[in-house]
Amino acid sequence: MSDSQQTPLSQDELAAEAATALPDKEVISLLDLNVDLDLALDVAAPIDLAVAANANVAAPIDAAVAANVLSVGSQAAALSSQDALIDQGITGSAIAHGGQDSTIDQGNDVVDDGTGMTPAPAPAPAPGGTGVSADPDQLLDGDLLNVNVNANLDADLAAPIAGAVAANANVAAPIDAAVAANVASVGSSATSIADQDALITQHIDGTAEATTDQTSDIEQ
Repeated sequence: MSDSQQTPLSQDELAAEAATALPDKEVISLLDLNVDLDLALDVAAPIDLAVAANANVAAPIDAAVAANVLSVGSQAAALSSQDALIDQGITGSAIAHGGQDSTIDQGNDVVDDGTGMTPAPAPAPAPGGTGVSADPDQLLDGDLLNVNVNANLDADLAAPIAGAVAANANVAAPIDAAVAANVASVGSSATSIADQDALITQHIDGTAEATTDQTSDIEQ
């Protein structure tokens, strides 16, 4: 039978058909996301640090700069002379001692609201109930996808840190510099002389000692 030979439905046949009206557009939602996160953290990080140092630092610096830029018949000269006599000595001891005694109790593993009382569990569904409405009019009423996430996290973190640093140091940095330049000049001369005499004596008579003692009693 072709399409032109199909018999249309009568008014009585159309009235006998069952249909369900769609809800209003504003009450339909594709995703209903409900996240309930209960996070309980016990964090303890006692830090003990001891630092001891003996240091001598000497840095005599001598510099001379001369320049001719775009000049004709000019002369630039730079002379730098440095005589340094440095005697550095340390007699003593650098001792750093760090002692740490930590007692950490993180034994409460009950996730609560901070009042110490555990919340009551959710009521159980009624016997025989399926949780799905049998009314066809309510199948499309509401959200197409309901996601409920309940996460309870209880973490105990403990990181006791103890450190000790001790140092003896002698630092000497005599610097002598002389710079002379002729840039785009005719008949000019640039002279740079740097003379440095440095006599440096460094000695350390002592000890550098760093000790750390750590005792941690952690209950998780």
